[in-house]
Amino acid sequence: MGAEGERGGHVPKRTRALVMVTLSLLHVSTAGAGMAVAKLTPDRRLSPRPPAVAEREAVRTTATVVPLSAAGPAGGAPNSSVLARRLSGLLDGARTPINAVVVDVRTGRQLFARDADRPATPASTTKLVTSVAALAALGPDHRITTKVVRSGDGVVLVGGGDPTVTALPASAGRGRPAFASLADLARQTAAALKASGIRRVRVDYDATAYQGPRTAPGWKPNYIPDGEVAPVSALAVDEGRVAPGTTKKARVSDPPAAAAALFARMLTRNGVTATRGRAVMAPQGAAPLGTVQSPPLSVLVEHLMTESDNDAAEAVARQVAIKRGYQPSFAGAAQAVTDVLSELGAADGIMVNDGSGLSTRNRITPNALARLVTLAASDDRPELRAAITGMPVAGFSGTLSPPRYTTVHSAAGAGLVRAKTGTLAGVSTLAGFAHDVNGRLLAFAFMAGDGTGTVDPGRLDALAATVASCGCV
Repeated sequence: MGAEGERGGHVPKRTRALVMVTLSLLHVSTAGAGMAVAKLTPDRRLSPRPPAVAEREAVRTTATVVPLSAAGPAGGAPNSSVLARRLSGLLDGARTPINAVVVDVRTGRQLFARDADRPATPASTTKLVTSVAALAALGPDHRITTKVVRSGDGVVLVGGGDPTVTALPASAGRGRPAFASLADLARQTAAALKASGIRRVRVDYDATAYQGPRTAPGWKPNYIPDGEVAPVSALAVDEGRVAPGTTKKARVSDPPAAAAALFARMLTRNGVTATRGRAVMAPQGAAPLGTVQSPPLSVLVEHLMTESDNDAAEAVARQVAIKRGYQPSFAGAAQAVTDVLSELGAADGIMVNDGSGLSTRNRITPNALARLVTLAASDDRPELRAAITGMPVAGFSGTLSPPRYTTVHSAAGAGLVRAKTGTLAGVSTLAGFAHDVNGRLLAFAFMAGDGTGTVDPGRLDALAATVASCGCV
């Protein structure tokens, strides 16, 4: 989110008609994720009732997944010399140097490279790093729990780091996964309290699942005031937005306290008079009065990749730290992510300070990004697939919606390119994949800018479109 992507614009009718055909073919090419799905059910051992969860089909790790590299008509890898000539023409004309790489997914062979081992500021392509590490460490079925427990004469709202907890009605979330409902949690809690004869409580809150600073090294002072991200906390509702469901981006200064105040009002509406209390640590082993859960991690990753959701990315990174036994802080999450990638053989060229890519101190090479795309596309690692099925479709969805991929230089990639964008002041990046005209699956990463001067994301789109439209034999 934040500076990611530009909206609006118009796709010419003829181009859109052609793109709809290619988009349908792309859907077939990613059938691996679509064919291997099943609804997950919550853990029914939780009391006093099963947790309310987001219902959406999620990737199963046990099913056979059609490899993306096998989709499309049979064809050999492009001629690297021909591909180089076409890409070099665009790279040589750029005002800002662009680091670039193109890789044949089937063989892992590098087809084109320019400064591909030179680290650059990745911006939100960092989310690809976070997503792959989280899927590998936690599995696509992992869910994050928010609960309420008894404590003395009150209750404690306990945050587990779920960035999807929402106070909005389900109808307000059309077009996105069904997130964890605070209203449902309030109904569960009120029913349990009334069943025990309790009609008045204080709502304390526990956000100790996360530790350390609420902002990362390299975050600019304007990020939180401008609403690019909320102060990172284990407990927040609607990602700490002051006016959720509107275009206003402002965030509250203390998300856990705001969450507890809102929950107290919801309990009151459900027949239990409640007031907001204070920050506490919930008693260990206390039975929950109510429980809600996030969507499966595969769904959460698809969401954060498509929409470039900074808050969700930071939450996912912290979940890796918790799983690996590191301090659930920015530093701990960065170390945990790096450790997981090392085990995957994919840590070279990656240095991160946060999970979202807002940090200007992050450094990643194009080779590292292309390696992650290739890994997630492999039929050997189906549990990682959501990291690429969540990538926006060029010219159609998320941060690649129009006006991107509507110009004469980039329209050839509309519907064919899927990629994660990255945008900060003076930085533009793009990492993803496309089938070329021969049906060969190619991974790419293009990184421009050093935080000074201007960059043109349209040139990166043109590079990706060249990869997609190149027969190059």
